[in-house]
Amino acid sequence: MTDLYAGIEQNNFVVVGRAGIDFFTDAGVAAEDADRVTVGLGGSSANIAAGICKLGGQAALVTRVSDDSVGSYCVGQLKRYGVATDYVTPVGGEYRNSLAFYESRVEGHRNVIYRNGAADFQMTDDDVAAVDYSRFGALITAGTVFAAEPSRSATFKAFELAKAAGLPIIFDVDYRPYSWPSTAVAQEVLSKAAAQSDMIVGNDEEFGFIAGGFDKGLAKARALSATVPLIVYKMGEKGALTFSDGAEIATGIYPVEALKPTGAGDSFMAGVMTSLADGHNLKTSLLRGSACASITVSRPGCAPAMADRATLEEFLSAHPGPTAA
Repeated sequence: MTDLYAGIEQNNFVVVGRAGIDFFTDAGVAAEDADRVTVGLGGSSANIAAGICKLGGQAALVTRVSDDSVGSYCVGQLKRYGVATDYVTPVGGEYRNSLAFYESRVEGHRNVIYRNGAADFQMTDDDVAAVDYSRFGALITAGTVFAAEPSRSATFKAFELAKAAGLPIIFDVDYRPYSWPSTAVAQEVLSKAAAQSDMIVGNDEEFGFIAGGFDKGLAKARALSATVPLIVYKMGEKGALTFSDGAEIATGIYPVEALKPTGAGDSFMAGVMTSLADGHNLKTSLLRGSACASITVSRPGCAPAMADRATLEEFLSAHPGPTAA
């Protein structure tokens, strides 16, 4: 049987999913008032991988990027953050890297993501079969990778190959309706992915979606915990409920003055993974993940905003502490 914690303790992750380019406005500036934007690395899986590396772990990304200047930018940024790009493969033709344009503000925040003909959806079985899974301790992916073929089938193939190599599967539900052909397909595919995972992270809306109703989300998370070793049920400002070994752990958040809402989930994942790998217990690791999320939403960008070790420790020492669970 796969040992989730033993895999995480290796602090070396293979992350499957997209890298994208982000454009974001200056603090407090609406899109229509912007006369300049800043560019940064984005994409759920790329953010998680970058966050892990910034916090002292190791990560390699498996994806496809466009064979153009935007794809080159994404690869260059991954390397800058220390993410291994051995399994990042260019694809030509009309396929393009995803692009996000968002405002660095909370009130009235808008985030537009362009994914038509997305390069990352062209990841194939051959791409994931080329990975040497024995090099890694665990596989991480986010739900957007399942939204289209051939990426969907390739990721399930990666699950199969990773499990055969003894790696646990860590799944961030990350449901984005705009990427999917229908809600019915999304519900079926994300449920299938969850059933094959050793750890599931999602918010109350995402678990509710899988369950077929928002009010059923918590019950769904509890039910899944009977067969899934670790489930994190996030509730925004109310913190999180974590189900592990028959126990429920409630954790709060670290209040900050948020600059924007994007990037929190990716940084939470990176913080939890590296904290567990560094020997912290589960509750402490969840709180450190929450601190990473708070740091990210208080700064511009996604990958650029994520904490490194020094930033995280400084934040924890200076902050009065998390809210009550």
